[in-house]
Amino acid sequence: MDAYGTDSDARQGPDGPGRSGGAPEPDAPPGPFGPPEPGRSPAQDSPPRPAGPNSADEGQEASPDAAVLDSGASACSTAPAPGPYAEPRTGVAALSLRYQIGAALTLAVVAVLVCVHIGMVFLHVAPSNTLTKTHGKAIDDWIYPEFEQNWKLFAPNPLQQNIAVQVRAEVQEENGEVRTTGWYDLSAEDGQAIDGNLVPSHTQQNELRRAWDFFVSTHDGNNRPVGLRGALSETYLRRIVVLRLDRDDASGRGGVIDQVQVRSRTTNVPPPKWSTEKISDKPMDRVLPWWPVTAADTDGGAR
Repeated sequence: MDAYGTDSDARQGPDGPGRSGGAPEPDAPPGPFGPPEPGRSPAQDSPPRPAGPNSADEGQEASPDAAVLDSGASACSTAPAPGPYAEPRTGVAALSLRYQIGAALTLAVVAVLVCVHIGMVFLHVAPSNTLTKTHGKAIDDWIYPEFEQNWKLFAPNPLQQNIAVQVRAEVQEENGEVRTTGWYDLSAEDGQAIDGNLVPSHTQQNELRRAWDFFVSTHDGNNRPVGLRGALSETYLRRIVVLRLDRDDASGRGGVIDQVQVRSRTTNVPPPKWSTEKISDKPMDRVLPWWPVTAADTDGGAR
């Protein structure tokens, strides 16, 4: 009998030699590729090594299928994560192309108008030059009367006079008689409306004053208009005083205003007590001729 008992006469179970008591020996756990086949070496049964940079060191090249699988896996592993959702467009960007073009054209027109207006105001307040001499009428038409500018606020010798604009009217009564009203001090009415008013209106502060300045600058000392703007300033002033008289109910019940007459009363501002300057305190009047009132001068007709 040899060491392994292959030549022994001992009983062998049905499962082969070396089984005592007929108890079967448990099978070895299967490998990853199943039980080894007869005649194969353990090296052949080992799992294949993945293809990679070191595969060339083993003396063999990776198969094409393995290379394709490896490239797909690396592409999937390096794919960027999905970014955040894009925010919805707002403002002009949210409009359709047609409306975007319309908005762009509107902005362009507004920008051109703003540039033209700034240029006109600059030429109006600038000293006399070639452009103002050549295009003076166009500049005046653009500026007057709404955008007139002057430098009186920064004058080294400010105005030292009070100018009051006053008006009276000829009223035709209901019975046919004609009467003349007293002088209405329109400047004093504006002053009363401004005193104690924290937010006085532009009309109360400037309408009458600017209308009178406009008239004086476009008429000579004999109240004759100078240029085309003279007639415009006269119409503008007449309409203002007629509306003021209507507001004061100067015509009375049933009366109609036929004519108006405007005058300015200028008085010097008295000097301070410590000054030795001597000035006249006598008012100076500038009386304009009577102006007939037309339907265009009234709001629904003078009453």
